[in-house]
Amino acid sequence: MEHDANRWADMEAMRRRLREKILNQAFQVAQTPVFKLVSGAMSRFYFNCKRVTLDPEGQVLIGHLVFDLVKDLGIQGIGGLTLGADPIANAVAYTSWLRGKPIQAFVVRKAQKGHGIPARLEGNVREGDRVVVVDDVITTGGSTLQAIRACKASGLQVLRAIVLVDRQEMHGRENILQEVDAVDALVLRDDIMALHEARQKAGYAS
Repeated sequence: MEHDANRWADMEAMRRRLREKILNQAFQVAQTPVFKLVSGAMSRFYFNCKRVTLDPEGQVLIGHLVFDLVKDLGIQGIGGLTLGADPIANAVAYTSWLRGKPIQAFVVRKAQKGHGIPARLEGNVREGDRVVVVDDVITTGGSTLQAIRACKASGLQVLRAIVLVDRQEMHGRENILQEVDAVDALVLRDDIMALHEARQKAGYAS
């Protein structure tokens, strides 16, 4: 894409471009359930979102789209369970500085470290801070819930969760809503399936 600042002014255009990138770089689908998920379940669908969250253009898109959702919440931090949340939080922190409302990125470790200061969280956040938890994909919501609970145990106020892709299965969103008031997804599985099916039909037609 050309480096033109004006093309990032339209959030809906950015969402469309993000959906295209997820379809092209992160999404796989099969006729039978061949993909094993973290939960152990088998699925026809798979999202390898790190191919998008670690991509330069992907980080620009995600940074602006997530920042747009949190910019008026008065939060001090944004982060989640390593590794899936890290590039998302970093993209938002970088964007927040550029847009004049700095937000600290933080990392939630999968386990408390056994050396130095035994902290579960890393970053410039402290007890009482208002934060948003992010994740790349939710299925059951397990990794997002781990992060939310670790934040609360550290005295942070978790306002909401934001995910890149909601797989729309196994009650992931509903499970997370047991811990926070709102869950936002930049992209739904249905969005990607609709694009995939349209592309398949166009291919058959040609």
